[in-house]
Amino acid sequence: MTLTFLGHSTVRVELAGRTVLTDPVLTGRVGPLRRVVPPLDPATWADVDLVLLSHLHGDHLHLPSLRRLGRSTPVVVPRGGGAWLRGKGFTDVTELAPGDTLADGGLTVTGTAAAHSGHRWGPRSTHGPDAVAMGHLLTGDGTTVYAAGDTDVLPGMADLGPVDVALLPVWGWGATLGPGHMDPAGAALACTLLRPRVAVPVHWGTLALPGVARTRRMRRLLVDPPRRFADDVAATGVGTQVLVTEPGSRVDLP
Repeated sequence: MTLTFLGHSTVRVELAGRTVLTDPVLTGRVGPLRRVVPPLDPATWADVDLVLLSHLHGDHLHLPSLRRLGRSTPVVVPRGGGAWLRGKGFTDVTELAPGDTLADGGLTVTGTAAAHSGHRWGPRSTHGPDAVAMGHLLTGDGTTVYAAGDTDVLPGMADLGPVDVALLPVWGWGATLGPGHMDPAGAALACTLLRPRVAVPVHWGTLALPGVARTRRMRRLLVDPPRRFADDVAATGVGTQVLVTEPGSRVDLP
């Protein structure tokens, strides 16, 4: 297995002979947000077999990034979002709900519950499709990877563990967090439930609003959350190894 953290919630997972991309954000901007780390080499998203989308928000289901992968790339979307995505020209779309399972070669993907809004807002805050937010459990070759997507801590996380690797959000793109997110302390609490051997902090240090990224507070928030998460996990005594990985880099798995 190899993992590459491409930034925000985008992770390239190579497991059981398949290459999976989670919530791909591959461009230099997402709406008003700008990428504040170096641009990605196109090789980092080459040869993807499967795309997993955790929910319909624009920084997770990002249409320009999906188009870079090609409209025929297999995409797994939360149930309720398939027709909308097919209407955008994507031809290989499968819907999944928490508790559902699909197989792709030697890889098994199971939908997991998430505590997060799943609604897609349209231009000028018009109504778009609504689909439940979710995470994914990837299993193959005797290894289990939990990709949380966007979520707050859920008691049901205890039913998923122990896992080998947990990809856990530890912040976002702004100066504050709204409901349905984990901060470093919340992600550390999730580790006590999931009991992962390894945790990789994601959803940090990649996107920011122009101008705001230059403020002192935002400069700290672009670098501090994964390190605070590592300290909080160590304080729990759960034994999880936290691998802080810069956006665009391969995870140095033990």
